[in-house]
Amino acid sequence: MQKLINQENSFFQSSNIDSSCCKIDPKQRAWIEVNSKAISKNARKIKEFIGEECLLMAVVKADGYGHGLVTVANAALEGGADNLGVATLQEGIDLRQAGLDCKILLLGNLISKQDLNECINWDLTPTLSGIREAIICQNLAKNRGSEYRMKVHLKVDTGMARLGCDLQDAPFIVEKIDRFNNVELDGVYSHLALADEVFEDDFGNFTELQRERFELLIQQLSSRKKKISFHLANSAGTLINTGLHYDMVRIGLALYGHSPYKESLLPMKLEPALSVKARVTLIRDVLSGVGVGYGHNFITKRETRLAVVAIGYADGVSRALSGKIYASIDGKLFPQVGAITMDQLVLDITDKSDIKVGSVVTLLGRDNEVCITPNQWSSLTGSIPWEILCGFKHRLPRLVI
Repeated sequence: MQKLINQENSFFQSSNIDSSCCKIDPKQRAWIEVNSKAISKNARKIKEFIGEECLLMAVVKADGYGHGLVTVANAALEGGADNLGVATLQEGIDLRQAGLDCKILLLGNLISKQDLNECINWDLTPTLSGIREAIICQNLAKNRGSEYRMKVHLKVDTGMARLGCDLQDAPFIVEKIDRFNNVELDGVYSHLALADEVFEDDFGNFTELQRERFELLIQQLSSRKKKISFHLANSAGTLINTGLHYDMVRIGLALYGHSPYKESLLPMKLEPALSVKARVTLIRDVLSGVGVGYGHNFITKRETRLAVVAIGYADGVSRALSGKIYASIDGKLFPQVGAITMDQLVLDITDKSDIKVGSVVTLLGRDNEVCITPNQWSSLTGSIPWEILCGFKHRLPRLVI
């Protein structure tokens, strides 16, 4: 037995093995294509819409909504974005390590001295939701010298009941921060709760209420001599009401080419930046009455040609989409049938005879005149397009085109 093991080890360690044989084609199975030029174009259109006086923050959290953190950040800045927004400390550090030197705001709460100290080390701007973290920042910043100023943003809750200090506490916290020698309040912001749930004949009473609360806060802080950057609008708020723009807007979903509500409400045409593709790995012809996949949720009603496609719910194609979606091959749509499994799904391709093993299937994105959007998928599962985009796993290679 030991002799056999030694022989195996000798084989794998042999210099006769060509290292190039270990390189796998990223399009061998399933992959994501990211159009960085589309992201730049979308950023440019949004920047033109909001005007030069309003700053554009590109929100690149969650690995750039699944598109690739650094790819999206560079493309957005090239398109005119002024700064970047991330959710986690590591995302901010990753951008700095990639060589980006613009302002980066951490949108999540940091609660430890160690994490807030890393913001200083990496020149990242933390979000504060209370006086506790402000005091920690002051203590950390004064250790860097009397002249050092640590920039922070204060988040205020105007109706989200998530992050942010209570609205009535905000003036006190601002006053307290202003007394610190080593902390500079660079921005005050809030977040809209219902801006994406808009009806064409009614902008939304609650969004208007949030705007009024934010306006009141701005008035309460108007006597300050130091300038603050005020920001409230996400993609939905930015595109539906210019009165929500203030000094800066935070753009996420629209940057990636998707609407947070009905396309007819968009003031511009956005270009989707992501496509999800996979290959046909097997074609089989079956008779009428054959059950397909786990549970036999689909039974053929005629002689049927099936294409097995190498992508499944472990890649981010939710099992809840089983039997509900269509995929495109050469610009023609084919229904997905049976249960979507961990690594594979099946299409009914009976009506097209020239599909072959190795043919490329487009599940999301544009294929000739066909365009399949995350909004379409989310409407079928009770989800949202944000979740669809962020759900694609990293075993799908991201290819920048």
